[in-house]
Amino acid sequence: MSRKILFFINPVSGTKSKLQLEQKIITKCEERNISFEILFTSAEGDYRFLHDKIKTDFITDIVICGGDGSIRPIVSAILNIDVNIGIIPLGSGNGLARSAGIPNNIDKAFEVIFNGTAYFTDAFLINKKLSCHVCGLGFDALVAHEFSKQEERGLSSYTKQAIKHFFAAKTYFFTIESGGKKFDVDAFLICIANSNQFGNNFKIAPKASLCDGFLDIVILKKTSKPQIVISFVKQILFGKIRNINSENFHEKNILYFQTDKIKIKNSLLAPFHIDGDPLDTDREFLVEILPSAYKLIQP
Repeated sequence: MSRKILFFINPVSGTKSKLQLEQKIITKCEERNISFEILFTSAEGDYRFLHDKIKTDFITDIVICGGDGSIRPIVSAILNIDVNIGIIPLGSGNGLARSAGIPNNIDKAFEVIFNGTAYFTDAFLINKKLSCHVCGLGFDALVAHEFSKQEERGLSSYTKQAIKHFFAAKTYFFTIESGGKKFDVDAFLICIANSNQFGNNFKIAPKASLCDGFLDIVILKKTSKPQIVISFVKQILFGKIRNINSENFHEKNILYFQTDKIKIKNSLLAPFHIDGDPLDTDREFLVEILPSAYKLIQP
């Protein structure tokens, strides 16, 4: 079957120049005699037109040239439609692409689009909003909110915001229900991960898989700031993870477990993000996995 690729370019994603990207798409597709079309992402995130366009124009692949936040609204619009999704990573962190093994180098990422394989990939719903990557409550969401206000993008800008707010970070009270268990926790953050990292190879959930039918939950409990650093290095970066069934589960500074559904009560209205995009928070979140939600082109 011949391919027709619909490219979406996010003109403001990340720090990489978009000036030559459009010409690169044209050149590479014409070299391979592949039909294509180029559109630009919508600030409003409304892609409902894709339902009809995919069928009418015989689109086989949609390639998103942008960051993690560019992917979610497009995937939301094409669930249950037989079309492949590809990524040319242009964002600040590119966590989903990195988790899938997609190179950050644009030319190498194009090779994955043309020669890779589309694998079924999980997503998840949080209060009926789709996430393809990582969502969170607390400190990481606060940083996402502050980062979104900055004119400068990229890793250095994000790191500045993280350091700026780290020493003043406060905890939030949460009630967690999952797998027949219920517990209260005072925590700096709760991370719900489908991919293994925030981005830039910072692996928040080292055992996470894009296609295992589970969410990886990481809860950073109230502790001293130096102990936070030690715990992250020991339990996250080096993968020393404790399961929720461990007898000493509540003695750990970082709680890490897997589940297909979780309910979180957020009485203090901790800030919230989905795939790095800051969103309005809520007092309660219901999160559930969507196994094999879409097909992602990977190496």
